[in-house]
Amino acid sequence: MSRDSQRDDPYDVAVIGAGVVGCAIARELARCEVSAVVLERSGDVGNGTSKANTAILHTGFDCVPGSLESSLVSRGYHLLGAYAEATGIAIERTGGILVAWDEEQQAALASLREKAEKNGYNETQILSATEVRDREPNLGEGVRGGLAVPGESIICPWSTVLAYALEAATAGVTFLFNTEVTAVARDGELHVLTTNQGEVRSRWLINAAGLFSSDVDGLCDHDDFKVTPRRGELVVFDKLARDLITSIILPVPTQRTKGVLVAPTVYGNVLLGPTADDVDDPFATATTEEGIARLFAAGAKVVPRLIDEEVTAMYAGLRAATQFQDYQIRAHAGEAYVCVGGIRSTGLTASMAIAEHVAGLLRAEGLERTVRTPAPAIPDMAALGEQQLRRYLDEAAIDRDPEYGQIICHCERVTRGEIRDACAGALGARDLGALRRRTRAMNGRCQGFYCGAQVVALLSELSGRSPAALTGLGS
Repeated sequence: MSRDSQRDDPYDVAVIGAGVVGCAIARELARCEVSAVVLERSGDVGNGTSKANTAILHTGFDCVPGSLESSLVSRGYHLLGAYAEATGIAIERTGGILVAWDEEQQAALASLREKAEKNGYNETQILSATEVRDREPNLGEGVRGGLAVPGESIICPWSTVLAYALEAATAGVTFLFNTEVTAVARDGELHVLTTNQGEVRSRWLINAAGLFSSDVDGLCDHDDFKVTPRRGELVVFDKLARDLITSIILPVPTQRTKGVLVAPTVYGNVLLGPTADDVDDPFATATTEEGIARLFAAGAKVVPRLIDEEVTAMYAGLRAATQFQDYQIRAHAGEAYVCVGGIRSTGLTASMAIAEHVAGLLRAEGLERTVRTPAPAIPDMAALGEQQLRRYLDEAAIDRDPEYGQIICHCERVTRGEIRDACAGALGARDLGALRRRTRAMNGRCQGFYCGAQVVALLSELSGRSPAALTGLGS
């Protein structure tokens, strides 16, 4: 199946957006006998909000009780956890501790525990200051107490999006990249999508456009919400910092944000962030001096020794904040149109449950679906987590294929065989950004200083694209 293939016959369903939610919806659609297409304005899956987040699998303990977000996060937590185990997506059940640093925050712990119970999560435990320090001895001075949330986990967000897309593509879902929807019209019972690559027609339309979901909603003659990009800047510390914490260190959340956290990553680093600043530009993913300074100030209080560690990378992501405190998911009766907007930072966790929910809305509106038999094959994802058996350590794999023993990126221990595999197939990496997300190549402490030329040359050889084209896209 070609990335750029289009067809004359209308699709049953068109999904706008190939982020984690759009790809989860595509995977859900692929489980039934419907024809589906995913239109993505960039050159790869998960290339927007989904590629730059805190990579946490949330229990949903602090969601607004009774909200749609609460129910979908709770359901998605279990679905994605099981899916990660089945596909080999890196996941670690680290647990989290919500740390109180003053009397007001300490007093809020009991209500936060009650809130968790209202959300169906009953495993939290209020900790004394001594108990918090026993668990996390490297925390800064001033700890007043904490709330243990043992179910909070860390996960690989890049593999999650790719797994959904691979499962969908294998079952026949078409992915059209570098395809921006500029207009939506109706022709009888069909949606006619005007794009920069030509027209695409479908009977049903699902808007999962993330930061651009309110724009697409406007193209469909609706104005139910407004997305304001909320920039979150983050700092990634070197792997030598990993032993400073054992769990996710969470702040007491506010109405606006979950706040700045310190968390391990499945790749063996430590993450500090995010900030939460509303911006006008949906492409404003540059870090700022002021934002990074705020993060270092927060990190110095939470884990003082962390600030002395080497920084591997800094980056910023944008999440789709709206004027509402809940997801904006609705089917418009009689229009064969479902809007999936306002998906906040919990979208990774909730993604599979959101897809289920959308499928239910489609059924209620009349989309007939016959379950596909056999079910689509579950993909076997590359081992990107430090707690997994990486290819360079897998003697059996190296015996079968010596290229798994040829390390190209020494910081992240990425082999020639892994880069080759990442470039294969219809959803293979076609630029450096896509390759980094599929393999971790050039994501280490040297950020490609030593291996970059070799990685680019190999990617150019495998993809048939020029080095200039590879370095100018998808990063």
